[in-house]
Amino acid sequence: MPSMTEPKLISGNSNRPLANSIARRMSMHRGMSVGLVDARVERFNDQEIFVEVFENVRGEDMYIIQSTSNPANDNLMELLIMTDALRRSSADRITAVIPYFGYARQDRRAKARTPISAKLVANLLTEAGVGRVLTMDLHAAQIQGFFDIPVDNLYASPIFALDIEHHFKGRLNEVTVVSPDVGGVARARELAQRIGCGLAIVDKRRVKAGEIAEMTVIGDVSGQTCIIVDDICDTAGTLCKAAEVLMEGGAKEVHSYITHGVLSGPAVERITKSVMKSLVITDSIEPTAAVKAAKNIRIVPTAPMFAQAIMNIWSGTSVSSLFDAETLSPIYEGMYSRG
Repeated sequence: MPSMTEPKLISGNSNRPLANSIARRMSMHRGMSVGLVDARVERFNDQEIFVEVFENVRGEDMYIIQSTSNPANDNLMELLIMTDALRRSSADRITAVIPYFGYARQDRRAKARTPISAKLVANLLTEAGVGRVLTMDLHAAQIQGFFDIPVDNLYASPIFALDIEHHFKGRLNEVTVVSPDVGGVARARELAQRIGCGLAIVDKRRVKAGEIAEMTVIGDVSGQTCIIVDDICDTAGTLCKAAEVLMEGGAKEVHSYITHGVLSGPAVERITKSVMKSLVITDSIEPTAAVKAAKNIRIVPTAPMFAQAIMNIWSGTSVSSLFDAETLSPIYEGMYSRG
């Protein structure tokens, strides 16, 4: 049964532009003003985080928009403290909208005496009072099972499919989707099936963490426009090396589609100097000035998808309908033409 209350949005400091964009999209779809709840999320001199909500939220359906990106610990604590403030203010339901779920790469014990930090974060969110999580492209699908509350995991691939069909219109028969490692094959295969093109894999072997010894291409990329697809780009070392290997393998040009542009350290400089013609990322993490200025980095918006997902959760309708490009096409309002 649809809720009688209106959905209310509140945002931390991790990605205010995305939160504002989601509010604008919801305002447009609902034909009424949907703004961010008036609150202050600030730090004392000793860097303790303090939250104060200036509006009545008793009995309300609340959505906290907060990526746990860099600085991950600060943004995670903001999310936890905002949740506690809303729970103690008698909010009816609290949904954590986490476009980028930090700590997701620590989803298993790769070695002895190491933590499973993603599970710890799941416990913290649940204990704080979060009743549902909405996120995008979790690094590992099993993280959904770390929660004992509903988790809706959206996918960027339908948006990427629309973007690829728009920008490579008329030459999709020359496109090959590439997974930069064996672990990402399922993601790459799913995108390749969406746009009806071939698949290749870059097999990498590491000497130790952060050091790649060898890369080989599995599949024929000769004369092809290669599109590398992955969920996270951090320092961009693997991505740029994979692009070089593909060009050496006869690829005509290389583009990359990455959901979460962490882009730390030397990443932007590497990408700017690389053989990649373009890198497409989403705004799940607020882009830095350097990212915005980079000539071969392009950002696609996620606000239309998140706004629709929030409205679907609020009204009790399907979120999985947003996995279909046909559903997303009208939401993106002609940004991408499929004709």
